[in-house]
Amino acid sequence: MALPAIAPYALPGPGDLPPRKVSWQVDPARAAVLVHDLQNYFLGAFPAEGPPLEPALANTARILAHARALGMPVIYSHQRGGQTPEERGLQLDFWGPGLPADEQAQGVPVVVAPAGQDVMLLKWKYSAFARTDLADLLAESGRDQLVIVGVYAHIGVMMTASDAWSRDIQAFVVGDAVADFSAEKHAEALRWAAEKCAVVLSTADLLEEK
Repeated sequence: MALPAIAPYALPGPGDLPPRKVSWQVDPARAAVLVHDLQNYFLGAFPAEGPPLEPALANTARILAHARALGMPVIYSHQRGGQTPEERGLQLDFWGPGLPADEQAQGVPVVVAPAGQDVMLLKWKYSAFARTDLADLLAESGRDQLVIVGVYAHIGVMMTASDAWSRDIQAFVVGDAVADFSAEKHAEALRWAAEKCAVVLSTADLLEEK
C-alpha cells in the first residue's frame, strides 16, 4: 500500500480538541519534544501549501523555538531510506518498501530542521520507542514527559504516545502540530490518545505552560 494522496483539511481549533482526562502540565524541566517522522517522503502526501501541513509545520516551528529557549531536549525520529525487506519487516506488507535511498526524501523541511544539540533517532516501527534508544535518552536526561508533534497522528504519533504511557512517561500530543490522512483520522487519533494515554493540547496552550 502506498501513502494516500491527502486532501486539504482544517486543523482542529482549541474548541475541537478532546478534554483532558488527567491534570498533567508540561514542565520544561521534565519534558522533551519528539518531532515524529517529519521527513519529506511522508510530507509529500500532503498538499504543499495550506492546511493541514503548512500550519502544522508553522506550529511545530514555534514549539521548537520555545523548547530550545527553555532547554528542553529535542529529538527527531527518522527512517532510513532503502531499507531491506528484513529491516522493513511487517511494514513491507502494509506499506511497501518505504523511503527510497534519496537524501531529499529522507530530509526534513527547513522550517522545522534540526539545530544545535538536537538528537536524531533512527526509527524502525510505528512507535518511536520500538527498537530505539528513546527510553534511555529520556531517562539519561532526567525526562519523564514527552511532547509529540509530527505525522501521522493515527499511526506513529498515537502508538508512541501509548508506548510512553506504558513506560510511565507522560505524553502530550499537540493537536494542531500533528497531521494525518484526513480530518476524521486526525480527530480519531486525538480522541483515542486523550481517552487512553495522553493529554491533547494546542500549540497556544503549550506555549502558555511554563
